[in-house]
Formats: sequence, structure tokens, C-alpha cells
Amino acid sequence: MSSLTAFLSIGSNKGEKKENLDQAVQCLDQDPFVSVKEVSKFYRTRPQNYADQDWFINAALRIETKADNPFGLLEILKRIESSLDSAGKAFRFGPRKIDLDIVYFENWILKTALLEIPHPRMHERCFVLRPICDIGADTIHPVFKLKTIELLKTIENEKDQEVIPLDPKED
Repeated sequence: MSSLTAFLSIGSNKGEKKENLDQAVQCLDQDPFVSVKEVSKFYRTRPQNYADQDWFINAALRIETKADNPFGLLEILKRIESSLDSAGKAFRFGPRKIDLDIVYFENWILKTALLEIPHPRMHERCFVLRPICDIGADTIHPVFKLKTIELLKTIENEKDQEVIPLDPKED
């Protein structure tokens, strides 16, 4: 069975945020269908869509997966989210202990009620683009036909898009 490459966005803004992300990376790497190849820097990021909550810590991962489609990978991500945070998030865009999203899955373009690849709002979010640029700046967005670094450059100076590199000693 061959492996496929995907980029994931991971985030947390409840509890021990950095530890939550470290646990998620470990769970992913222990899954028989996933191999974590690269982890970006960690960033402290301003919440989007619902501002009245604690700031997030976000990162990105480049993985290889034996799941033959993004739905199989999504199932793995949802299982890990549930195992790390049985309460989940109370509402859309609300606080959460762990959030795992597929940003890219190879060069797939997919739009269903359950899943959209590439992630439908990634190009509007520095907290997704900046970490991906650490590990895949030249990855081409299959819809916009632009490199991820080019997408970042269009929004990185917006004042509500603060993405601050996390000091390794911070949580």
C-alpha cells in the first residue's frame, strides 16, 4: 500500500495547549495509517470568527498516510480528537482542547457536505498558512494555482491575523 502526502493544521486554546498539540502529534504518529514527517514551529495566534476566547497555539504537520482517500484520514483525525477531548467544542469556532484539520491531501480538490479539500478557509487564515510555510511553502494550492507562501503574502499584514512564534519554553 503506497502512502499519500497531506498537510494538517492543528490547534488548541484550552488547558495545556502546547501539551495538547504534542499529544495529538504523538497519537497521529502512533496510528498505523499515519506517519508524521515534519512539524512546523508552534505559534500563538489570535482567535478568528469568535474573538471572545483565549488565544490558540497552532502548528502544521506534513504527514504520509496509508488512508487511500481524505475521508479515511478524516476518520482517524476525528477519533484522535475524541480521544483527547471527549467534551469537544461547545459550538462552531468555539474554544477547544484539540482541533485537527486536513488542509491539503495530495493535490485533491473535493467538496462534499462532510469534507472540503483543500480546506475552504485556509487562504484567509495566517494561523494556517504561516505554519504550513515552515514545512511546505512551495506547496501549490490546487484551486488557486498559487504557492502557499504566495497565499500568505496576500494576508500576512492584516492586523487581526496575529501569528506570533511561540518561545519553546512557553506553553
